[in-house]
Amino acid sequence: MNIIDPFKAFAAFVTKDTNTKNESKKTIVVIRIILLSIMVYFSANVFVGENAHDQWNLLFYAVMFAVFIGIFACTYHFKTSVALIMFNIVMLAFIVTILILFGWNVGVQHFLMVLLILNFFSTYHQHKRKFIYAGALCVIRLILFYIFYGREPYLLVTKGANSTLQIINTIAIFWCLSVIAYIFSKDGQELESKLVEYNLQLEEQANTDTLTGLYNRRKAWDYLNHLTKNKYHHNFSLCICDIDLFKKVNDTYGHDFGDEVLKEVAALFTKEMHGKDIVARWGGEEFLLVFPECTSEHAYEKLKHIRDRIKALRIRNGDTEIGITMTFGLSEYDFNEAIDATIKDADCKLYRGKSEGRDRIIY
Repeated sequence: MNIIDPFKAFAAFVTKDTNTKNESKKTIVVIRIILLSIMVYFSANVFVGENAHDQWNLLFYAVMFAVFIGIFACTYHFKTSVALIMFNIVMLAFIVTILILFGWNVGVQHFLMVLLILNFFSTYHQHKRKFIYAGALCVIRLILFYIFYGREPYLLVTKGANSTLQIINTIAIFWCLSVIAYIFSKDGQELESKLVEYNLQLEEQANTDTLTGLYNRRKAWDYLNHLTKNKYHHNFSLCICDIDLFKKVNDTYGHDFGDEVLKEVAALFTKEMHGKDIVARWGGEEFLLVFPECTSEHAYEKLKHIRDRIKALRIRNGDTEIGITMTFGLSEYDFNEAIDATIKDADCKLYRGKSEGRDRIIY
């Protein structure tokens, strides 16, 4: 038998769902884990100090051990709310008894924080009840301080044993708080992560042209507005270009082939645009190319390379193979006018290039 199997069986036993409908599984699992942790805590406490074998000390731990086992068993048969109430009552009795036996300095009163955190995480809504119970725990904490601070404990322990009890209590309390926080926050964090991822996907879809995978016109405008608002940027260039005689391609070979042409051109742009340069589908067969921190002369050199690559491109669909050309209108933005004017200027240059015979760059 695999040595891991008993651990899996035990984990399945501890995490077994509640038998009552419409109750949270997480709450009952947390209670079981804390109960098991406290039983381990008892085992460590019972052997501390010279009173380890005191009959009253052993009797107390034996009784409390049995009580917590009883509550653990009840979690499989009673409603979660009942088990939670029983757990709170026994924990309060446990805290008071430990204070009587070992005194204030062992730090057992901090288990009240475990009850406080469990109270807030274990129930949905019921905000008024939660704050009332939190206030009650605060009052109990103050009363316990008033009664037990500076009072001699029933079982006198050495300074070393007292420090050991303090360490054991601290570890147990932090462990219980960690269990509560982890189990109750896990689903919320996973859900939040999924929501963030989903929102990113929605944002990407909203900013992406479905056919080509490039930025769409909306995203291009956002990017241009970002560039124009940043006064520390240098001048930048933009280009509006489109595929020459694209309507003829659609009419001759069909719209499916036209879509293939658009995708091939988009892939080439994506490959050739580097660094901060971006490309977007502006509409139909038109594309917008943006060259941040780039003068029109520098952008012109980049466009010459892209134009040559476009002319060398061969697009195939079955037995059909065609080549295409593109015309480019290039303009430079210098922060002295609205971005709309620069786009209009590039658009005018594009149509001037069309009228002059296509397959050229006008700037």
